[in-house]
Amino acid sequence: MERVAKTVVGILAGGGSLPREIADVLAASGQNPVIVGLEGEAAAKDFAGHDFTAVNWGRIGQLLRTFKSKGVTDLVIVGSVTRPDLWAIRTDFGFWRNLPRIFKIVAAGGDDSVLRRVVVFFEGHGFSVRGPAEVAPELVIGAGAYGRVAMPEDAARDALTGRGIVASLAAFDVGQAVAVCDGLVLAIEGAEGTDAMLARLARRRGAGVSGGVLVKWPKPGQEMRVDMPAVGPNTIAGVVAAGLQGIAVQAGATLAAQRGDMADAADAAQVFIAGMDAGLAERVSKTALQDDGAIGLALLDALEPHVRSRGVVVVRRHVLAVETGEGLSDLVARAAGRRQWGKSKTRRGALAVRALGDVDHAVITAAADAGYERIVAAEDAPGIAERARAAGLIVEVQRRDA
Repeated sequence: MERVAKTVVGILAGGGSLPREIADVLAASGQNPVIVGLEGEAAAKDFAGHDFTAVNWGRIGQLLRTFKSKGVTDLVIVGSVTRPDLWAIRTDFGFWRNLPRIFKIVAAGGDDSVLRRVVVFFEGHGFSVRGPAEVAPELVIGAGAYGRVAMPEDAARDALTGRGIVASLAAFDVGQAVAVCDGLVLAIEGAEGTDAMLARLARRRGAGVSGGVLVKWPKPGQEMRVDMPAVGPNTIAGVVAAGLQGIAVQAGATLAAQRGDMADAADAAQVFIAGMDAGLAERVSKTALQDDGAIGLALLDALEPHVRSRGVVVVRRHVLAVETGEGLSDLVARAAGRRQWGKSKTRRGALAVRALGDVDHAVITAAADAGYERIVAAEDAPGIAERARAAGLIVEVQRRDA
């Protein structure tokens, strides 16, 4: 009689509450999940009662051995992570043995591309990668109101606008969230994450300004097993601080972190959480462009029907930040704080702008201090290129077709 192999679920845990919540759901169903937490992201105290091992980013061999020695067959990868400084991590033999695969992950560019290669990496080591929604469907937001507050009609219109913005950004692997009010795009999530985007919007709007909706939506073709959108109590706090009316998400494709606390906080603040239908499925191909400046200009063109963004920062084909009214100085400062795989002595990346005339001395200085290589513009302006070159920046004008 053929024996059926036992399924053992492992959780590769980043930060936040979701890894623990998924572990609890699995335990409640009679399973004993094996958790490996990334040092600096997940801690043993957060997984009391569960099988937990902390592993440094560079200890790839230890990570794989831990899962395999405990019979893990299926793997859930969940939780927030910060790209590590590759020059500072502690490695083991497993890291170097897998270096070609790791190099492909590092070279992938945007977050979605990186995560797809992470899935391929673990599948190549014999694990079946499963999404959080598959193993813990209790955590998924369904259709309709999630709480007592319903979404008003004006917010529903803004939600549809936001959904379209996310779709237009998909080819460039930009973030999952946008904020929209009366059809105007207030903010676009870059590499900083949704909470930081909301905090930025709150600073810009100030006290007493209200209206609009946060749209957190998966990009068409997004790898949902490892990058499903999630909202939680922190999202509610950010929405309230930014003066937004509520949150619109795709029903069946969004996780609720600390779901009881989130619903209570939303109801108390009169903030809606709405699960919306996915709409028509779209097929989106990633941009084939390889040059950072060309990617930035193409992204500005893609945004044009929706928002008049003045600039984008792109480093190693990874879109770090998109300007939506805050100005180029703020854009560059915000992007400069987003480390990508550690520091490099080589100048990399581009500030792509619509018009070189929008670039002043402060922007030039900030871009040079951040270590960017170039400023790429669609429209020229006298005198700016000379000042930028004096600061050590390359300046290119790539005129777009009218």
